[in-house]
Amino acid sequence: MREPETLAAQLVELAPDGLIFADSGGVIREWNAAATRIFGHTRAEAVGQSLDLIVPERFREAHWKGYDAALAAARAKSAGQPLTTRSARKDGTAIYVELSFVIVTDAGGAAIGALAQARDITERFAREREERTRVRALEEQVAALGGATPPPAAGG
Repeated sequence: MREPETLAAQLVELAPDGLIFADSGGVIREWNAAATRIFGHTRAEAVGQSLDLIVPERFREAHWKGYDAALAAARAKSAGQPLTTRSARKDGTAIYVELSFVIVTDAGGAAIGALAQARDITERFAREREERTRVRALEEQVAALGGATPPPAAGG
């Protein structure tokens, strides 16, 4: 049987989703192999850097406002619920990422940082966008043929 610390470290490293832990100052302290696959930065490049490494500049103000509020409340607003956001790979390629956050607390309940679970959904996002575009085009064609306004698309 492995020591619990060794097993925990191996589970984090082998997780299929990117796992990123940042301390209360927003400095990356843990970064697994899946995070490297998603964002392109190696663990050595990411650990010790600000989360700004993966937050596009135009989203940073909102990111830090939310991050600080979550730490102050010791609870993430989205608390484990996935949200879709934009990010960028090391090479500058824009990507869409599904993120889930939890605030990590010490034994006394004080926030010490945040753990993010990241999944690259760029391809899925592009497929869904293409499908919405196709549906809109078909609705417009139907409306033009019949002179009627089509009903709203389900889920749209």
